[in-house]
Amino acid sequence: MNPLGEVLQRPLLRYLLRPVAAFGGVVAVGVAGFSSLGGIGIVDALFWLLDPTSIELHFQAHEGPETLVKGYAVVVLSGLVVAGLWIGETVFSAAFGGQIQTELKEMQIERTVDELHGHIIICGYGTFGKTVARSMQDAETDVVVIEQENAPFQRALDDEILAIQGDARREETLTDAGVKQASTVVGAIDDSNANIQIAMAASQIAPTVRLVVRVGDEMYEPLARRAGADEVIIPEIASAEQVTTTL
Repeated sequence: MNPLGEVLQRPLLRYLLRPVAAFGGVVAVGVAGFSSLGGIGIVDALFWLLDPTSIELHFQAHEGPETLVKGYAVVVLSGLVVAGLWIGETVFSAAFGGQIQTELKEMQIERTVDELHGHIIICGYGTFGKTVARSMQDAETDVVVIEQENAPFQRALDDEILAIQGDARREETLTDAGVKQASTVVGAIDDSNANIQIAMAASQIAPTVRLVVRVGDEMYEPLARRAGADEVIIPEIASAEQVTTTL
């Protein structure tokens, strides 16, 4: 992804882009207007923006539409004040709303994931995914969780697990989770079709990665195998087999 694309992925930076663009637009319009009305160069026009009192000094030595330029300056300066307040309000809201802290956390997670090799990617942090993640942590294996829903995503972070919020069926989300360096991808969502789609997407990006797919019924197993699954897990059957070993 190009640097601009990475910037635009950040919610805070996207929100800031609009007020900053508005501020830049007012500056451009102001410079163009001053140059046209006052017959001055770009440097002098910028100076008029920084120091409006220089407008009066200019017209003491030059002929021109002084009143019109002063009125235009009031409009431009008002626009700069509004745009500046917009920028300040955006930053203030982000700081006190936790957005900045959240994005710093996401950046830290991304850097950590980029350094991982041979980790397990668990798609979905429901009961099944959480159980697998806990087992992997107990075995001191690096885990990255992909979760789309806000509540389970936050639970994963609270459990001190590297987590990425997004749709695991999308190639860019799997790439962000380091699928090319991972050893295994586990489709742990409570949706057989979604897990099969995850397996298909992962196999396209990383053909050698091991795929473990959870399905809700035996009828999905052939589909999962054709999608590239190395292992198919049917929780009810696995639980029943575990129970029988204790009888």
